[in-house]
Amino acid sequence: MKIDGRKIAEEIIERLKNKVVLNDQAPLEIKFLTGQAQGKILPNKILAVVYVGENPASEAFIKQKKKVAEELGVDFRIYRFSGEMSNDKLRAEVVRIARQGAVGGVIVQLPLPEKFNRQKILNAAPAEKDVDVLSEKAWGVFSLGRGAVLPPAVGVVEEILLIFNFQLSTSCVAVVGAGTLVGKPVAAWLSGKVKKLAIFDEGSDLGELSEYDLVVTGVGKGEIIKPEFLKEGASVIDFGYEGGRGDLDASDESKLEKLAFWTPTPGGTGPILVAKLFENFYKLNRN
Repeated sequence: MKIDGRKIAEEIIERLKNKVVLNDQAPLEIKFLTGQAQGKILPNKILAVVYVGENPASEAFIKQKKKVAEELGVDFRIYRFSGEMSNDKLRAEVVRIARQGAVGGVIVQLPLPEKFNRQKILNAAPAEKDVDVLSEKAWGVFSLGRGAVLPPAVGVVEEILLIFNFQLSTSCVAVVGAGTLVGKPVAAWLSGKVKKLAIFDEGSDLGELSEYDLVVTGVGKGEIIKPEFLKEGASVIDFGYEGGRGDLDASDESKLEKLAFWTPTPGGTGPILVAKLFENFYKLNRN
């Protein structure tokens, strides 16, 4: 089944319009069915985006976020900075923005120009305002299972698995790519929840994916995962993007009919990812 990511994103946004955020402490099936609000959402908080330099892809991603913010009535502000400024100056600006009481969430738009120490800049966002869960402090709390929010990519995986009532405990799962945004957090979240977990990184034999019930991929190399690599009844959640193509080769969709479900590119994980980011913003701003 081909997943309609835009439809799922719309459903998440509708929940947020009704100020409904899901209780992360409840069992997954209960959480999905009830969707009970856990605390009042604080009004008039700013979602701040720190954007450095110029990058067409970043402009497109910010545009998507701005569109959702307008739909939700979120005060969405873009703070633009020159790529010529120093690392310390940029970090100080992120700290300054995040310290404002009116700011309820901070996004450092990636990628940053290469001259910057990415992790040092990301660490300037306090965990309680880090909607992307990319600072070391926010990551540490998440990895201990104590975070108020999940990394957006993990939230996407969870949402899709809930919809399809996918049983992790009896499944063998492969994560392709170990990047900071997708592979690393997804693998950390899956650890201990599945029958078998494997991480396929550079140099791995993708032909061995035929052993797995679920494949989550975020490499960003167009069509590297061929349908023949996958077993009958497997499922694929694809975060990869290169030149309008995902990691999964969907050039002939008839070859993907053997799968239980799969996400297309575009229109798959992307819209859900943006919706989950806003869900994190709401969760961080409830009392």
